[in-house]
Amino acid sequence: MVTHLLGAEALRLEYPTKVVFDSVTVGVNTGDRIGIVGRNGDGKSSLLGLLAGRIEPVSGRVTRRGGVRVGLLDQADTFADDALVGPTIVGDQAEHDWAGDARIRDVLAGLVPDLPWEARIGELSGGQRRRVALAALLVGEWDVLGLDEPTNHLDVPGIAWLAAHLRRRWPASAGGLLVITHDRWFLDEVCAATWEVHDRGVEQFEGGYAAWVLQRLERSRRASAAQAKRANLLRKELAWLRRGPPARSTKPKFRVQAANQLIADVPPPRDRLELARLATARLGKDVVDLLDAGVSFGATEVLRDVTWRIAPGERTAILGANGAGKSTLLGLIAATVAPTTGRVKTGKTVRVAMLDQTFADLAEIGAQRVREVLARTKTTYLVDGKELTPAQLLERLGFSREHLSARVDELSGGQRRRLQLLLVLLSEPNVLLLDEPSNDVDVDMLAAMEDLLDSWPGTLIVVSHDRYLVERVTDQQYAIIDGRLRHLPGGVDEFLRLSQPDVAARPAGEPPPTAARSGSTARTTQNERGAAEERAIRKELAAIERRLDRLTERIADLHERLAAHDVADYLGLQRLADEERAAQAELADAEARWLELSELLG
Repeated sequence: MVTHLLGAEALRLEYPTKVVFDSVTVGVNTGDRIGIVGRNGDGKSSLLGLLAGRIEPVSGRVTRRGGVRVGLLDQADTFADDALVGPTIVGDQAEHDWAGDARIRDVLAGLVPDLPWEARIGELSGGQRRRVALAALLVGEWDVLGLDEPTNHLDVPGIAWLAAHLRRRWPASAGGLLVITHDRWFLDEVCAATWEVHDRGVEQFEGGYAAWVLQRLERSRRASAAQAKRANLLRKELAWLRRGPPARSTKPKFRVQAANQLIADVPPPRDRLELARLATARLGKDVVDLLDAGVSFGATEVLRDVTWRIAPGERTAILGANGAGKSTLLGLIAATVAPTTGRVKTGKTVRVAMLDQTFADLAEIGAQRVREVLARTKTTYLVDGKELTPAQLLERLGFSREHLSARVDELSGGQRRRLQLLLVLLSEPNVLLLDEPSNDVDVDMLAAMEDLLDSWPGTLIVVSHDRYLVERVTDQQYAIIDGRLRHLPGGVDEFLRLSQPDVAARPAGEPPPTAARSGSTARTTQNERGAAEERAIRKELAAIERRLDRLTERIADLHERLAAHDVADYLGLQRLADEERAAQAELADAEARWLELSELLG
């Protein structure tokens, strides 16, 4: 039974210089798993703060069922630097209490398995503090969880663990989840609905990121001709979603059919043969060769025995845990880090450019206006066979024209990232290194950036924890594991398998590292579903898919009959309209059951 948990009625929020929301009404019911997306600065965090009671609206009201417990993860923690990790996570609970709770043991093993229990918060890195903040929230019992950028500072295995935890945290018809994230893989894995925050309101969509792209595309197709550029970009994005790994295409057939009709004439994101030809012509045969290269900082060996001959036009992602040496590897390629063993050979025609995690390259031009910065570049650039000015390229990256007159120091983090990427591309490198390019970037900007990189013919090396971006813009993946570079024929899934701790190999009764340091004998347990139950679920899924096909055909037939019916026959029209509404309701119920069964299968 669906029960109301949390909601808002006619909310208005404004500041002296800006109206954030104007009459917003939304609701969260039991079983809702909602992703909140939108451009940076449009009010996503404000919406979460309003619903959680952290922000008071100017007018309207927030409704909450009596006794509902709401937990909120902010983008920044408020921990005292001298606080200890253990008490910060489990509070003042006695050890035997939290050690005997399977849910708490699972959170500790998933987020802080190697973190010293007695370490002070002020001594931790940004990624470690984020894990502590998540763990402190997730060990609690909540009816509604609000997560603001929970994947920030998490590596790929950490993000995968969090997605799996949120999927199994409540039964399918219990609990409520609101999550703000720019991680599109995470959105698709966790969320069954999407709220888009834009233009002082909230627009609601069914499904995760893939379904949201499809529905936005349909909205764009119905919009005016001025939206043609955006619609084309969304069509290309949807084409990528449908051509992606099989795991991403496990959608109901009614969605697959609609998507196939929309992208029937969309070309592949990249013409790999043509890009390889252009890259070879510009670069020659030699790019960068790492030959038995190793890097040590004092007594700490970061990389060892790395041999990698980078080819012209290669599009590669580098995966690895935080601190594994990914940025050091990029430094070797860019010649900003010298190898302590082995050597690095760079081709004569190579021009390397790097987009790093800081904005150091923008500090020198902080007082200048964006228009003045662009005026010093070439007048036109050839992209996708068309000549574009730097301002047009910046607009293609989602930069509004009114910001061209702003000073660089006045730009937001997302705008500075757009400008930084553009300046890197305008330097016309033939080897491009991207170190966490998705930081401070919303989903629209990510899609625009990926679209621009599709037509870029040089060698591309990407370091990112954003799984969607990795699979979208690269053709192969490597991982740094124990200081060595390893090719991953199986992509990100293979990396996740290699990253999983071998729990089964641990002797019986031996605790995971965190519990060992705290004196606990806690260890993780996993429940396996029986083969008979899985067969029954798959059988019901197949039956529901057949039912969805019949309902879709029936609704299409009713639409045709409504369109052809005599408008003077009001009773006949009403009867057909009632049949159509009933079929739509039946379709919605079938979709909900399909999604519920899919979650059970994982």
